[in-house]
Amino acid sequence: MSDETQPNGEATLRVLAMPSDVNINGDIFGGWVLSQMDIASGIIAAQRAKGRVTTVAVDAMQFIRPVQVGDILCVWAWVERVGRSSMGIKIEAWAVRHRRGVSEKVTEAVFTYVAIDEDGKPRAVPEEDAAWPPR
Repeated sequence: MSDETQPNGEATLRVLAMPSDVNINGDIFGGWVLSQMDIASGIIAAQRAKGRVTTVAVDAMQFIRPVQVGDILCVWAWVERVGRSSMGIKIEAWAVRHRRGVSEKVTEAVFTYVAIDEDGKPRAVPEEDAAWPPR
């Protein structure tokens, strides 16, 4: 687990947890949080891949604390590794607690993406300094 006092990576997504997103216990569904993390990490993966990507795995998902209605879920992400066609994107989700105004890490994970072409076939991840969009 990384530092618990400050997020790592790039601030990628902020979303308000709403009453429609709760489970039977009154906490926000873990699946809703996972979905927000997939959206945020997909943004980072697509930027790095300079095009389409697809999620192929969620590794090391760890729920640390629940998210409550009214919390602002802030997702931070960064490229952890790049292979030929795949990328590992590390994600931390933090909740800004609506009643206290403090931030707490609520979950973290590594999502694996594969860069794909227009036909949905794997393609190589371009070099980091490659021009985008392609000419």
